[in-house]
Amino acid sequence: MAPTVPVGVQVKRSDATRAVSGKASGKVERVVKANDRDYNEKFQYALIPEISSLTWFTTIVPLVLVISMTAVKDATDDYVGIRSCGSLMSQCQTGSGNPASAAEGLQNEKWMNVKVGDIIKLENNQFVASAEEHAQTLQSAQDHVQSLRRVQRGMRRVVSCGLAICGRVDTSGGFLPGNLKADLLLLSSSEPHGLCYVETAELDGETNLKVRQALPVTSELGADISSLAKFDGTVVCEAPNNKLDKFSGVLSWKDSKHTLSNQKIILRGCILRNTSWCFGMVLFAGPDTKLMQNSGKTKFKRTSIDRLMNTLVLWIFGFLVCLGIILAIGNSIWESKTGAQFRNFLFRSEGEKSSLFSGFLTFWSYVIILNTLVPISLYVSVEVIRLGHSYFINWDRKMYYTTKAMPAEARTTTLNEELGQIEYIFSDKTGTLTQNIMTFKKCSINGRVYAGEVLDDLGQKKEITKKREAVDGPGKSQSERVLHFSDHSLMEAIDLGDPKVHEFLRLLALCHTVMSEEDSAGQLVYQVQSPDEGALVTAARNFGFVFKSRTPETITVEELGTPVTYQLLAFLDFNNIRKRMSVIVRNPEGQIKLYSKGADTILFEKLHPSNKDLLSLTSDHLSEFAGEGLRTLAIAYRELDNKYFKVWQEMLEDANAATTERDERISGLYEEIERDLMLLGATAVEDKLQEGVIETVTSLSLANIKIWILTGDKQETAINIGYACNVLTDAMDAVFVIAGNTALEVRHELRKAKENLFGQNTSFSNGHVLNESKQQLELDSGAEEAVTGDYALVINGHSLAHALESDVENDLLELACMCKAVVCCRVTPLQKAQVVELVKKHRNAVTLAIGDGANDVSMIKSAHIGIGISGQEGLQAVLASDYALAQFKYLQRLLLVHGRWSYYRMCKFLCYFFYKNFAFTLVHFWFAFFCGFSAQTVYDQWFITLFNIVYTSLPVLAMGIFDQDVSDQNSMDYPQLYEPGQLNLLFNKRIFFICMAHGIYTSLALFFIPYGSFYNVAGEDGQHIADYQSFAVTMATSLVIVVSVQIALDTSYWTVINHVFIWGSVATYFSILLAMHSNSVFRIFPHQFPFVGNAWHSLSQKFVWLVVLLIAVASVMPVVAFRFLKMYLYPSLSDQIRRWQKAQRKERPIRSRRPQTRRSSSRRSGYAFAHQEGYGELITSGKNMRAKNPAPTSGLEKMLYNNTSWIENLCKKTTDMVSGFSHDKTVKL
Repeated sequence: MAPTVPVGVQVKRSDATRAVSGKASGKVERVVKANDRDYNEKFQYALIPEISSLTWFTTIVPLVLVISMTAVKDATDDYVGIRSCGSLMSQCQTGSGNPASAAEGLQNEKWMNVKVGDIIKLENNQFVASAEEHAQTLQSAQDHVQSLRRVQRGMRRVVSCGLAICGRVDTSGGFLPGNLKADLLLLSSSEPHGLCYVETAELDGETNLKVRQALPVTSELGADISSLAKFDGTVVCEAPNNKLDKFSGVLSWKDSKHTLSNQKIILRGCILRNTSWCFGMVLFAGPDTKLMQNSGKTKFKRTSIDRLMNTLVLWIFGFLVCLGIILAIGNSIWESKTGAQFRNFLFRSEGEKSSLFSGFLTFWSYVIILNTLVPISLYVSVEVIRLGHSYFINWDRKMYYTTKAMPAEARTTTLNEELGQIEYIFSDKTGTLTQNIMTFKKCSINGRVYAGEVLDDLGQKKEITKKREAVDGPGKSQSERVLHFSDHSLMEAIDLGDPKVHEFLRLLALCHTVMSEEDSAGQLVYQVQSPDEGALVTAARNFGFVFKSRTPETITVEELGTPVTYQLLAFLDFNNIRKRMSVIVRNPEGQIKLYSKGADTILFEKLHPSNKDLLSLTSDHLSEFAGEGLRTLAIAYRELDNKYFKVWQEMLEDANAATTERDERISGLYEEIERDLMLLGATAVEDKLQEGVIETVTSLSLANIKIWILTGDKQETAINIGYACNVLTDAMDAVFVIAGNTALEVRHELRKAKENLFGQNTSFSNGHVLNESKQQLELDSGAEEAVTGDYALVINGHSLAHALESDVENDLLELACMCKAVVCCRVTPLQKAQVVELVKKHRNAVTLAIGDGANDVSMIKSAHIGIGISGQEGLQAVLASDYALAQFKYLQRLLLVHGRWSYYRMCKFLCYFFYKNFAFTLVHFWFAFFCGFSAQTVYDQWFITLFNIVYTSLPVLAMGIFDQDVSDQNSMDYPQLYEPGQLNLLFNKRIFFICMAHGIYTSLALFFIPYGSFYNVAGEDGQHIADYQSFAVTMATSLVIVVSVQIALDTSYWTVINHVFIWGSVATYFSILLAMHSNSVFRIFPHQFPFVGNAWHSLSQKFVWLVVLLIAVASVMPVVAFRFLKMYLYPSLSDQIRRWQKAQRKERPIRSRRPQTRRSSSRRSGYAFAHQEGYGELITSGKNMRAKNPAPTSGLEKMLYNNTSWIENLCKKTTDMVSGFSHDKTVKL
């Protein structure tokens, strides 16, 4: 066997330079398909004269109208999508803020022209696209496309490259600051040692900064354009893949090779922060970037009602064929037995066709006559209704975000009713549920809680504001002038010199990785790697312990106006296993102290036994903090003996120099010194949720919608946010955490969790058994029904990768679907899409995905409904979405109001539409038995043409667009109204057959009542009126009146438009009828309007109106009686609320209630700390010390948590009104 060669991509930098882009965008494709619905096929037969009983215009006019309206609607959708994509793809740098570009001879370019091998310059918070002038030929573009194709097949390639400076588009045009559109190898930066800081929110949802470092050999290039232009290195790297956290490659330059890792790469979607500039070489561009490799394919989405309608069309077509066969057989029999001897009016010509051939032709004739069972106006009416619903979403002022002037946007017009059938919501966390702004809220120091809530007379939180005096000299205070804090006793303790309080705040000012700088105005600015640390250091600063500066050996803190410099002896860095960080410092008095902060579950095990009483108090306080959804850390310290520390430090130096088991030895030394700690207290930081998130989650849960959080954040952070937004509650019976490292461990943990749900025996009392088959993944609904408690599942990305394997996914799906909530943390964008696809494939449930970043695009594309949040992470999620919202809270109204109304309206529309067309069409079937199966139509051909497009189209459109059973407020107040859509109760196959039976019954009344009434009847003048034309006019008039009365009974919400359309259509019918039967029209078109004078003659007979009245009563009264009995004997939830709504004349007075603090029923940790491992080593090495001050960043905001009684009011109102319909669920408030 020939030796295998690693598959890779080779990128070579040549001396040639060319103009390249600086701003590009992932193009969102829209698949356009021809209208190939089944119902179009049969209309072509209507143009064959030998078999058609109808004239050509009766088919051509409606068909052209339908095709034209559908074409206009699809063209409009495509134009909007293409314009959005084109605008984004054409973005380029404006030149503002980058005067150096012109001096360097660079010009603006577009991102779409970037090629592999280009060297691009990124600037802090900017991506300005410029390049040295270089003509691009068509051949070079073709070479680039061909090279990309070779990469996708795993082949190596050599690409010429150029030099560029890359930036962002001016946001005045409506676009948010852009992101990097290529994967780069970092070459150099403005920071020492080639360091740069990037924000990866679009990749993993985290806004805490990550560190990237260039190779020493390339960092020497700096910003020297001439040196960069001479760079001719070659990179051999892995083929394009979707692994965001791994990269392998080799840079060959100057006769030496340098290994490349993920720390040397800046991926597409990253934003440069706190770094003035950096240069990088493009390794992957366009669809080859790791972010795009994680993006799912764009799928053509259709609603469940669309799929059901297509099935019903096939059934109706089969029914139509059966009717045609029956009538064709009847024609053959009639021709052979009666037709041959028929001589009443005309003699049969010689050579007449056989009865079998006559039956064959009759079959096709009746197929044409009866094709209105599925009229061509059905689908165009559906499109018009959906378009109206989309405009209602766009125009809804209650979903308009005034802060950013962002309305809701329906980016598609084909999925509205599916919004009323959602069962699973998959939500991103950062930027979707939270604002990712950390605020110091509470703390526990030496057994006492500070910043406890103070309630006013109305039961609302009262904020106490205390103004501080300058603590470092007149006019030079580095603390905030106005400190918002609910408990000013902490300020008093500081002023009184409480040693424990001082030590607590000193620890916050010393134990961290924050960098400090002074901006041009002399203001202190913190550069934070973790938003948690930023909140804690800022809190210490506000209380007078101001972190001023640091070097690799020292930390300077200004304590109540007095500068104090501590010698930094050791930094014990944070990682996900230790869940804590520590610093060892020597104060000016020579004392050595270890300060530590971390997870309470870990740190409490390291405490000295003398902390027993304080531990108990602090543990209770932490439970209280965690119960409020706050992110907690335990705080402790230890005084060290100089001699002991010296021995330990020598051992640490030996461990760092070891070549084997280095990490294990260092970890053991950390464990050795981090013991016998003295507890100081705990901190509580709030990760500010977006406004209305708690109310939205609670309401959607009451609507029986399961919410899954899929986030790239760490497990502790995700869990705390889950508790904060009520996805997880303390009332839950258990929260299962899956953290296995192998597929075998994950399967064992999943099955163990299921055993905890049901016991060792997985069979239930109702006879259902958990399915263990690998091939069959469909879940038995009885398993979910057997779960009586509320459970939650938490699984991390590493374990999820194993759980999604084919032989384990069954266990994952069964357990997850039995849980009320699921939290998946540390997941990649591709894993998000895989989770959504898993539920879609095996649960047969409607799914919705919502996110705001590029890392959510694949999830948004995979779900039935994709929602993009117009947030801070760019427009990728919005461009890939079906609907765009400004805030997560608007999802409640989108689903419970617009979604439910759209589903309700569409179902009522379809029920009525099928009913009226069966009633209209089947009259021909009954008439066939009385006309010798001759394919003679009952109605005038013009009535057949106009019935669906003029007489009945507008009333049903008005009902489908405007109707509502309950008001929007009641739809929000009673979320359980949403459940019929989830269960497909309003329109399904059973409902269709009921509508079909209703239409058949009406057609019987329409035909046989006038047929019997006209038998041997005479008019008032004694003349015979039982002719075919009078019979046709009577039935047509009866039909229009019956269907108009029926839609009036079906309409629940009347508007002026409904009245005009319904009664106007009736008036239009009579106007057209009289006009077409007039002498004037007959003189002009004698062959097209043969019913001359018949309308006046028939409608002037009282007998005819009595027949019409009898038909109307016979058709409508059974329906009225049935609905009356059902509403009063077996009322639905909607019926009850509608009756209450009519009786309610005034709104209930709003009562202010005292907010209730959520209590924890059991001890749980609120630990959460967003921090990157390895950052401490950068601090102690001094590699991250700046040579100059970059542009400052904004400080942390102080925010208040507005507690309202919305949830209590919602649950109380729901319990009072619909207790009989509520599910037996417990929602912890």
